[in-house]
Amino acid sequence: MTTTPPPSPTPPAAPDASDNLDATPPGATTGDSEPEVTPLTPPDPVEAEPEVSPLTPPDPVEEEPEPFSDGPPPLPAPMLLLDGQLGDHPDPPAPSEEEVDHGTCSCGGAYDADGWCTECGARKPDPRHHVTDQPSPLLAGVCDRGIRHSDNEDAMALWADEESPGRFALVVCDGVTTATRSAEASLAAAEAAVGVLARSTSTSTEPRTDTDTDADAPSALVIAATAAAAAAVDQVGRDFPDAAPSCTYVAALVEDGRATVGSVGDSRAYWFPDDGEPLRLTSDDSMAEEQYRAGLDRATAEAGPLAHTITRWLGDDSPDQSPEVTDQDVSAPGWLLLCSDGLWNYASEPHDLRAVVRQEELRVGRDPLDLAQALVAWANGNGGADNITAALLRTGAGQDGTHG
Repeated sequence: MTTTPPPSPTPPAAPDASDNLDATPPGATTGDSEPEVTPLTPPDPVEAEPEVSPLTPPDPVEEEPEPFSDGPPPLPAPMLLLDGQLGDHPDPPAPSEEEVDHGTCSCGGAYDADGWCTECGARKPDPRHHVTDQPSPLLAGVCDRGIRHSDNEDAMALWADEESPGRFALVVCDGVTTATRSAEASLAAAEAAVGVLARSTSTSTEPRTDTDTDADAPSALVIAATAAAAAAVDQVGRDFPDAAPSCTYVAALVEDGRATVGSVGDSRAYWFPDDGEPLRLTSDDSMAEEQYRAGLDRATAEAGPLAHTITRWLGDDSPDQSPEVTDQDVSAPGWLLLCSDGLWNYASEPHDLRAVVRQEELRVGRDPLDLAQALVAWANGNGGADNITAALLRTGAGQDGTHG
């Protein structure tokens, strides 16, 4: 069914402004009319405090935790920014251990850190068992254990003056086998002595003479060097109170074509000119020497049971440590040889030992190191019954170091 809307009511006429003078104020009553109520605009809502009932317990208050109650905070990773951008810094790789070369055995295998060959199991030899030194083309030496001894108690010290060609010092010491710590004693004595002999022996260009008595004269230096060597042996005895170290001693200071030699014990010095008579420059402090002086022939005395019983030595219990000093012209071409009894045992007489030197010189040449090596090998070839030391100076050579 279709319906039609009711007619729109006629709007009231707008009131005249003059009518407002008699208008009733809002809220006033006129006659029987009900008062007009003007609605109030509600205030903005405000979040009200929750109403707390006295019967409802309050919510528990969360307490502030103690600082670091769960342990210290993690530390930041250390960073080092030298150049570039800041980013991730991983831990650096651990440094790789470098492989150490401990030497090679005669079989070709490598020695391990404990000194054993990784191939054949042989023990690495002590460096003291074979020592070489060549401070000058004219001067060299070899110190060897020999064949029958397990240790090397010989020692040597050599020096060549680089500022004054023609000045040399040679020292050979032989530790007494029956005394403990003699290997340390011989090395200490040799090094102490050469340190004294290396002092300047001249303040002028004039050669020294036998009448020189000042402290820098060659003879005085040899005596002072012997005293220093004896003091070094005594120090070894203090370092090892239960030991009684001792050694023999021979030293030579060569200057201006002359050799000043001092010795205590039975280590020797020889002079072998290319042309001329070979000489032994020292006299042994031994029972064999005493027997020879008493009339026994040298070969028999040196082959007897008391041959290497020494009567003087460097050591706290020695009756006399002053050296026997001698002087020899060595300006001619030839060899000055200092050696321990491990060498001269097999050729004691000067003529015999010079023959050996010439034999090896023809074979290996005049380089002093090659010749010293050859003499040691010769002694080992004859039995190597003792430690062997040979120190050689080629004399009569030009100051440019060429061999004479």
